[in-house]
Order: sequence, then structure tokens, then C-alpha cells
Amino acid sequence: MPFVNDILNHRSLSIVGLEKNTGKTVCLNYILRRLNTLGVHVGVTSIGVDGEQVDSVFATAKPEITLYEGTHFITSEQHYLKRQVVSVVEAVDSRRTALGPLVTARVLVGGKVLLSGAATTGILKQQIASLDAMGCRLSIVDGALSRLSLASPTVTDAMVLATGAAVSANVKQLISKTRFVYSLINLEEIEPSLRDCLSNIESGLWAIDSNGEPHDLGIASVFLIDRAEKDILRFGKTLFASGAVSDRLLKVLATKEKGITLIARDFTKLFLTPEVYTDFVRRGHRLMVMQRSRLIAITLNPTSPQGFLLDSRSTCEALSDALQTPVYDVMKI
Repeated sequence: MPFVNDILNHRSLSIVGLEKNTGKTVCLNYILRRLNTLGVHVGVTSIGVDGEQVDSVFATAKPEITLYEGTHFITSEQHYLKRQVVSVVEAVDSRRTALGPLVTARVLVGGKVLLSGAATTGILKQQIASLDAMGCRLSIVDGALSRLSLASPTVTDAMVLATGAAVSANVKQLISKTRFVYSLINLEEIEPSLRDCLSNIESGLWAIDSNGEPHDLGIASVFLIDRAEKDILRFGKTLFASGAVSDRLLKVLATKEKGITLIARDFTKLFLTPEVYTDFVRRGHRLMVMQRSRLIAITLNPTSPQGFLLDSRSTCEALSDALQTPVYDVMKI
């Protein structure tokens, strides 16, 4: 059972896609089916809406989510009422969503469900904790659209990345786009002592001196960095961006003295294009993260919503060779 045993080393897992229609739900169903055969108690939710029969954008058929006896799941009241399982309600969240309060239930007789979960990662972390308290050995979060925020190591312990023809029907472009995200996921971590020092910083751009002490540069937003009155490297060449890291920040830093190390919280805070990141590194600078996300597997959906079909075997092999890591089409294993 490729990569499923690795999943069991973690308490929570996110399934995220580089684009919509990259096979997240198919991957979720594969994992749920395999874990059910192992008798693993699983909890499932979503950060958006998943399991609908028809794609809301392309009007194409989509796989539904299948849950098994004993599985806990969290979904909105509106979608709970549409369930095709026999279940018992365990809890109802008093906070309302656009689709009603969030309902936590346990499956008595398996079947199909629609999942629509928390809109924020903060609520999502609370839900994972509640599923853990209910005895779930593993909590799985299915992503919506191409949202990567739930893959943050501050939210889930591990992640599966789904890619495919929806990203690009051109294999070279597919490899290029997937490899770039893969490289960001695997950025080098800073040392634990420095991570502890930075963990309570919530906003702004900071400098780290030679003794590992942080200094607030008084720059609340990266959009103000080019207006900074003082030299931002006056404390040294190591900087920490507590929020999002954009092309704009890298472009400004790239022009400065060689040897800058920029630290981001994790790869989900990086909103970069390959060209700007490559130029930043080429000029002798380095990008690191406070905490690296644990990537369990990469999966491929060879079919695009427009009807393009890639050869599954050769594309998986090409991606595996380029990334130096296995890539799976779960429909073939």
C-alpha cells in the first residue's frame, strides 16, 4: 500500500492540490479505503466544499466522498442533511457558517457525504483537536480549490500534494510547476533554538543579529520595505518575515549586498513566481523556513477537466525522475 503506512506515523494529514481538479477527492477515497481495511479510526473534514457530484466550474462529473462505519466527519448542517450515510451526531458547533453550524457525526452505516468545513485554519486546528479527543487516530483535511494554507505544519502534521493535467497538459510545464512547489515545500529549516526565538513574533519584518537576537525593523508590511529610512541590514544579513513573502520583497532584497538569508514561517506563506525566486538565489541569497511541511506523497491525475489525457505511467515516471521522489496515480495502484 504505497505511502499509506507513512501516513500512520502522523496524527493529522492535509490533501492539497496545485489546482482544482488535480484528484484530491480520488486520493482521499483511496486513503480512506486503505485505512478502513486496516481498521484505523479516522476523522475527516474539509476547508471548503468537497464531494459534490458535478464540478461547479466545468460542469463535469466528480467523484463523491465515501465514508465507512466508525468514521467521524465534520460538515455543515446543510450538507449533513444531504448525507447518504446512517450516522449519529456527536457535536454541533455554535459558530455558524454560510451553510449553517458545523456538525460532527459518527458513521454507523457507510455511504456518500458532502464535506464543507471550516473557513479558517484557526477553526480547523480546533476541529482536529476535537477529532483527536474523540479517539480518531488520524484526522484528514481535504482541501478546496488550490488552497495550500491547511498544509502548514502549524495546522496538519503531514500533507499529500496532488498535481496533474489540470495544472498543465504539457508534461514539461507540469514538471516545471510541480518541481517549483516541491522545492518550496522542501526548503531548509532553521535551527530549533532560533525557531523558538521567533515563534512568538506575529507581524512585521525582523532582523536577526549574530547572537541570534531578533530586532524589529519597524516595517509593518513588505509593501513599505523600499521606503525604509534605515539600512535593513544594519543588524546583519539574516531577516525574518513573519507574514506573507511576495515577489516584491524578494526583488528588493535581491538588489542588496550578497548573502542575505530570508526566513519565512513555512512554504504556505510564500507567494512567489519561479523567475523571481530563481533570480534571488542566483544573486547569492537564501530562503529558509521556520518549519518544513512533511510531504508524504505526490499524486497525479492524468485527466484535465477540458478532456486532455496524459499517459499516466510515463508522466509519473517523468515527474519521479525530475523530483527524485515517487509519484503515484492512485487509480493505478
